[in-house]
Amino acid sequence: MNNLSVKELYSEKLTKLPSVNSMLKISIGLILFTMISFALVYAETIPVDVAGTSFDVDYTATGMTVSSIQADIESATLFLTVDVIASPGVLDITFDRSFFDSTFDGLDDPFFIFADFEEPPFSETNTSAQSRTLSIELPAGTEELEIIGSVFGASVVSDTEDDTTGTEDDTTGTEDDTTGTEDDTTTGIEDDVVVDTSESDITDTDQKVLTQCGPGTILQDGECVLDERCGPGTILQDGECIVESIPIPKSDSSVKGMGKEMIFGFVAAFIIAGTVGLILGIMSKASKSS
Repeated sequence: MNNLSVKELYSEKLTKLPSVNSMLKISIGLILFTMISFALVYAETIPVDVAGTSFDVDYTATGMTVSSIQADIESATLFLTVDVIASPGVLDITFDRSFFDSTFDGLDDPFFIFADFEEPPFSETNTSAQSRTLSIELPAGTEELEIIGSVFGASVVSDTEDDTTGTEDDTTGTEDDTTGTEDDTTTGIEDDVVVDTSESDITDTDQKVLTQCGPGTILQDGECVLDERCGPGTILQDGECIVESIPIPKSDSSVKGMGKEMIFGFVAAFIIAGTVGLILGIMSKASKSS
């Protein structure tokens, strides 16, 4: 009896244990569940282009996938294209402050998040001097996620400032060129005025010189020629022809003066000689008469 009771009890325990087939099914189910869980929870890095500079964004997606991220500098917004399978899907995303941040008056400011134009629940799970991490819950079927901050970080701002500085330098260079052009134009005009004035003065002077010809000459074809309107030895003066006075050189006057003196000397000598001869003749006649 005792042996029969023991066998019955043992057979009852064996019947309560799961069969081999059941254990195999449970094992396969657990394996599949683990594989699916690992497939739906993964950590990845996706590149984002901002003003020609590429940044890597680290994220972990659970029950969803992220196919792309695009940046809009003007609105300081990241646009994520997602495919949420689970309900809810969870996205843990980390932003390096040098890439993307949300601040106000030098202090951290909350991000604004929209999932298909609706505000999903989210929290900031980690904050440091270098980065900020957000955990966002998304309903199944979500396709687009917007994360709005205040600025793309120091490196992007620095590049933008450099571009702005380059633009200002170009503008300054353009202003300098414009100023140089104005200076050249002004200087050229002033030089032209000076040159024209000088030429005008020279022309006036030449005209004065050319119009002032000597007596008996007139200006003709830019040259002084003999005035033939009056007869020979006359010149036109005050509208009348008058005898031209020719100054006698001093040497001619001296010669003529000396000639006159010699003539007077010869005449005086002849008179004296005649007088003496006459007196002698009278004296000789008187002596003969006596």
